[in-house]
Amino acid sequence: MDSDVARIVARLDEQAATISDVLCTAAQEGVPELPRDDEMSALMRAAMSDQLHTIFRALLRDIDVTRIAVPATHTEYARVLARRGIPIKAMMRAHRLGQRRLGAVVFAELQAAGMAPETQVTVVESLARTLSKYVDVLSQQALAAYQGEHGLVLTAQRIQGEVQIRDVLDDVKSFDVESVSMAIGYPLSWEHLALIVWYPGRDPAPERLGGLSEFVRALAVAADTDASPLLVGADGAAWWVWLPYRSVPGEAIARIREFVRLRTDAPNVAIGAMGCGVEGFRRSHRQAQRARTAAQARTSPPGEVVAATDAGIVSAALLYVDVDLDLDADVEEIRGWVTDVLGPLASDTDDDARLREILRIYLYFGRPYRVAEELNVPLAAVRYDVRRAVERRGRPIGDKRNVELALIACQRYGSAVLRPLQD
Repeated sequence: MDSDVARIVARLDEQAATISDVLCTAAQEGVPELPRDDEMSALMRAAMSDQLHTIFRALLRDIDVTRIAVPATHTEYARVLARRGIPIKAMMRAHRLGQRRLGAVVFAELQAAGMAPETQVTVVESLARTLSKYVDVLSQQALAAYQGEHGLVLTAQRIQGEVQIRDVLDDVKSFDVESVSMAIGYPLSWEHLALIVWYPGRDPAPERLGGLSEFVRALAVAADTDASPLLVGADGAAWWVWLPYRSVPGEAIARIREFVRLRTDAPNVAIGAMGCGVEGFRRSHRQAQRARTAAQARTSPPGEVVAATDAGIVSAALLYVDVDLDLDADVEEIRGWVTDVLGPLASDTDDDARLREILRIYLYFGRPYRVAEELNVPLAAVRYDVRRAVERRGRPIGDKRNVELALIACQRYGSAVLRPLQD
């Protein structure tokens, strides 16, 4: 090594601790995302000091800086940033800022050394090339450490999220809805439409399975959801999915069918009925599972969509249960679904019963005068009662099939599936 370069490097090594403080302060001021608590500040300064000693001593010993291992404190700092969710761009900006500030420190040291201008140029060029190579090594190894840790964090978060979702589905314990919603990134208090997507056959190609999440996200856009869908890997061949809505959409299932029809690579899709809140989240999923079972029983071809509200699929199973048997769980499920669909109109009162019957006949015939003829009442009275029934439900009838099924369930089972009167 040139004696002038060696002399400057030796002086820089002696000042490594001071230079480290200067560079760390500059990084924290220039990159606001970096954590500033005592623990992280101390780790950052230790990493910076170790980095400087490593590069300066490598220079003094004529060691190729591209072949040296960066200090463990440096890669540990990168891993902690990943665990804390600090953006990787922030870490890389800090590296570039540190490189520029170190260059300024080296230049100031050269000026203080009183070297001739031509010597300064030679030394600056030599050190700049070497420092640039070393910063590249630092950045690459820090990036690898960050990405490795970030992958572990994402895997842990995914597993923890799936455990929480399965706990919600199993109803094994009480929980705070808002807290769990925040943890899993999905609004449990909203309206939900549950899906199961899968490719038929025992061993679908890995690349096809890898594309299911992308397919679901595109489907959610087509279905006009109000937030991102929730996905859970059910097994090696299927995904459980929930689509979130602030209010019940009118054409969600039709949009899903159209989206799937236009995709040549579409998997099979089973859809539950719309459900509200945590109970609706669970119920819609159970219905989607039943729809999938029905589809698999008849060996559905790829790209088929089966909905819980399709005649002869799951609705038949739900609506024609013999309530005299020991099937309380099924009746409870029907009651919750009926309440989701009809709202206050599902209340167990004489007035609501009359409005439900008029609405059921109206939806069957499609014309008010046919209802008037059927019931032998004035046409104006039919129109008034239909309007009252819709108002009592609380929203327009954009989901006609669901409403018809819910009204049939009320007619068949009566109080068993109605909302009880409040004391």
